[in-house]
Amino acid sequence: MTAVFRVGLVRLVGRGSTAPAPATLLQAQTTGLPAAFMQKCNISGKTMRGGPRCPKVPPYPYKTKKYNVFSAIFDKTTKRFDENTKVICVEGPIAAGKTKFAMELAAELDMQYYPAVDMDLIYINPYGYDMRKLDPELPPSCRSYDIKNFCADPKHPSAAAFQIRMYMLRFSQYIDALQHILSTGQGVVTERSPFSDFVFMEAMFRQGYISRGARSVYNDVRQNTIGELLRPHLVIYLDVPVDVVQKQIKARNLEHEVKSKVFTNAYLTDLEVIYKQQYLKDISGHAELLIYDWSAGGETEVVVEDIERINFEQYESDPHNKKMIDWRFPLETEWCEARIKYCNEKSDLMNYFNVPRFDVPELLRSAEDGKVWRDVWYNAPGMKYRPGYNADVGDTGLLTKLKIGINEPF
Repeated sequence: MTAVFRVGLVRLVGRGSTAPAPATLLQAQTTGLPAAFMQKCNISGKTMRGGPRCPKVPPYPYKTKKYNVFSAIFDKTTKRFDENTKVICVEGPIAAGKTKFAMELAAELDMQYYPAVDMDLIYINPYGYDMRKLDPELPPSCRSYDIKNFCADPKHPSAAAFQIRMYMLRFSQYIDALQHILSTGQGVVTERSPFSDFVFMEAMFRQGYISRGARSVYNDVRQNTIGELLRPHLVIYLDVPVDVVQKQIKARNLEHEVKSKVFTNAYLTDLEVIYKQQYLKDISGHAELLIYDWSAGGETEVVVEDIERINFEQYESDPHNKKMIDWRFPLETEWCEARIKYCNEKSDLMNYFNVPRFDVPELLRSAEDGKVWRDVWYNAPGMKYRPGYNADVGDTGLLTKLKIGINEPF
């Protein structure tokens, strides 16, 4: 009922309000019409713009200030959009050079960079305490399991839960990216995305690292959640052959990767095949797709030039074209509704992961183990209360604090 009321009120106060006219950047400069937004017009780098991005309207402080139905009355969404208000996802195999490239691309396009997620987001609490130190006090089913554990023992019973958590972290980060782009108008560059996460689950299944039941639970969770997100405008895939990937893994010399039992020719081949035959084929139906041979690296400037040549406006002329359909909202009120959804209802979206499946033993823990975990976990330094309210780690002024951060966990 709350959602129905919110949607109805937003549309009522925004009646008659439409999204900005479909003008190109050149038309905006010469006629004074609003510049095209999202999939309209071409992305431009610093060289083409002649300098850094100049926001038309100051960014909304979404990290400290709620955006709700009443905010939407006075603060519209599309007024901050420009030709670079887009989501770009950088994909590729392990050790392909995605991090360096994505950072350079974000800097050149003046976009916000979101790095690859890892389990430290779960195991390092807001005070910097490593929760993995608690493992000796926990039963085996509740102990930590991260990428280092996976590389050492990929057939461990916790491998399936590990990949589901990785998907959850990517999903959460992508919501953060949507919050940013809708509240500031600044585009985002992400390293991997929740849309490609299934590639790893499928490869793990093919190699016998997880059971058929665990794969079924993952697919149920994904089906229940992935449709809530807006797909990216552009996906860039850095293609590196399996033999080169193995050489680069050795070259970067991370101990858990070099000694890993995981990164075999068969596993890496499965990743490559699933990426190309399933993910890239599917995402190209919505987003623009650029693929580069990155065996010896490449030049970010060349990629930027290719991006600048993409005409995102072409998809507006055909209403039946499925490309960029997630980003076609004809009414300003619909943009505001989407912004409220991602900025103010993240906890509701994360609740979609609660799929009732109790038929896969490796994804379950006993009540006794769960009780031990809760007692130990929530008595660790900085874990008894909300961040900012834990005197045991030095928080002060507890009696005078009146509010918490907007996206701060409960």
